[in-house]
Amino acid sequence: MSYFSLKEFVQKLESEGELVRIKELVSPVLEISEITDRVSKSPDGGKALLFENVEGSQIPVLINAFGSYKRMQLALEVNDLDDIAKEIERFVKVAPPTGMIEKIKMLPMLLEASKFPPRMTTSAPCQEVVLTGDAVDLSKLPILQCWPDDAGRFITLPMVINRDADGKIRNVGLYRMQVFDNKSTGMHWHIHKDGAHFFHEFKKRNQKMEVAVAIGADPASCYSASAPLPYGIDEFLLSGFLRKSPVPLVKCKTVDLEVPASAEIILEGIIDPNEAKVEGPFGDHTGYYSQDGEYPVFRVTAITHRKDPIYLTTIVGIPPQEDFYLGKATERIFLPLMRLHLPEIVDMDMPMEGVFHNCVIVSIDKRYPMQARRLMSALWSMGQMSFVKTIMVVDAEINVSDYEKIMDLLLERFFQKNNLFFTEGILDVLNHSSDQALYGSKVGFDATDKVKGELGFEDKSDLTTQDEIEFDPESAKNMFEEVNRFLLIRRKNGTQLLLASLDKTKPGQSADFIKTFFENAKFPGINFLIVFEGHIDLDDTSRALWKFFANLDPQRDFYFFGNRVGIDVTKKYPEEGYTQDWPEEIEMSAEIKQRVDQKWGRLFPSEN
Repeated sequence: MSYFSLKEFVQKLESEGELVRIKELVSPVLEISEITDRVSKSPDGGKALLFENVEGSQIPVLINAFGSYKRMQLALEVNDLDDIAKEIERFVKVAPPTGMIEKIKMLPMLLEASKFPPRMTTSAPCQEVVLTGDAVDLSKLPILQCWPDDAGRFITLPMVINRDADGKIRNVGLYRMQVFDNKSTGMHWHIHKDGAHFFHEFKKRNQKMEVAVAIGADPASCYSASAPLPYGIDEFLLSGFLRKSPVPLVKCKTVDLEVPASAEIILEGIIDPNEAKVEGPFGDHTGYYSQDGEYPVFRVTAITHRKDPIYLTTIVGIPPQEDFYLGKATERIFLPLMRLHLPEIVDMDMPMEGVFHNCVIVSIDKRYPMQARRLMSALWSMGQMSFVKTIMVVDAEINVSDYEKIMDLLLERFFQKNNLFFTEGILDVLNHSSDQALYGSKVGFDATDKVKGELGFEDKSDLTTQDEIEFDPESAKNMFEEVNRFLLIRRKNGTQLLLASLDKTKPGQSADFIKTFFENAKFPGINFLIVFEGHIDLDDTSRALWKFFANLDPQRDFYFFGNRVGIDVTKKYPEEGYTQDWPEEIEMSAEIKQRVDQKWGRLFPSEN
């Protein structure tokens, strides 16, 4: 049986040992974030947390509910996320029936599919309490301020529900909402999202837009709101498919929209296309603060909720965080749909450090020359994949999650003909690395075996030359005052990768350092040099990879010296052609860290 509500999911988490109830008094301003950040970075994502005693509110806070593979599988009621993909393949691979017998055989599948659409109901736990007029007060909700430099408190896991201007197409999406006052929030829908598209339709007509927000619904519906569905496909239909039962919906009290009847909290309201307000900054899933900007204002006309609601929320920041596991579900669920368009795809992996849109690894069944490049171009024209900055393509037999193997392949084949493919295109609005906002350069790495007819097929050269002069990181550091540290990584195939942390204080400094290093005859065996900012811990591989993908603008940051390459992933300055505002990394304040340190034993007494 599918979960009817979030509460049933909470009960399941507790019965599986996946939930920790915290009775210690905590603040929704920064403290919950610091506690959750530590837990989400523990092995396997830690546990879901239910804070039962939150300052300023009578409502408990549930967070990290989806923050592990196990909890994501429990949420979608499968033993493995790939089980959903296999079921989708049953539907998308059905050949058209050619006779009566084939039609009869298809009948059970068609009957099953007919169960998915949402259904209307009059039984609505989400409307047990109805607040309108002066009773509307967002301050009664335990809304978090996640990070020190956030502009305020943000609703971070809202299911935002609206329709297009003609009232025909429904959209459900996750868009952060900054609380401006007790009755209004921002509506941060990105320029590329369906919500923004619908809003601009209303703006053209100078019509007010009705919006409803569900906070805490059944887990399948919560996930579906995050899914990158094609335009016009109802997210509640996907939720019904995942639940194996229709999502019960109920009419709102003050707007003409339908919301999940079993939700914990509903916000109803209006957006006037002529009203905008500065929203942000906000510590985002990229690990950086996203910039402020003008966004529509959501005016709340009603708050409805259960008699005893739970406030479901999340935090985002430097990975790993809870959103990684939501993204993994999307990766597995949507793989069969990608294969419909690109049947050569075998598997796909979105590394945690790539924060969804910075890196994707794809394996293919390669049959003809330049097929990997064709695949890259196709992916860069496909929905949410169009935002991806780095694509790596490997052969079918390669495990896309074996990062060590893939690293060796990339380094070994980096300079083979046509293995490196630069292009330009749109980028996610949160991408800060490109010189301009919203678009920039991308790079594809073809690490597949060459086939006959492909340039480089007969070229067996590689980068396995040995360093005739032993590289001494400490001696090299003495030659470069601005370098804090060198870290030499020798791969199994003989290639040598050198990482450097550099105190960059002026424009062009890192580029000059790369040039000087490769022109020095003392370092002939270094094939690859990657330059990071001075504060980066080079021993923390995950953090270094996150920084690499986050700060890279491929065409700008690659420097080639024959069969050697330097890559500059340091902060860029306006004098270097950078026109955006380089954001700050997310970091919790020392005061909050100390406060949580003092509470830790009381928060998790069973660990003592």
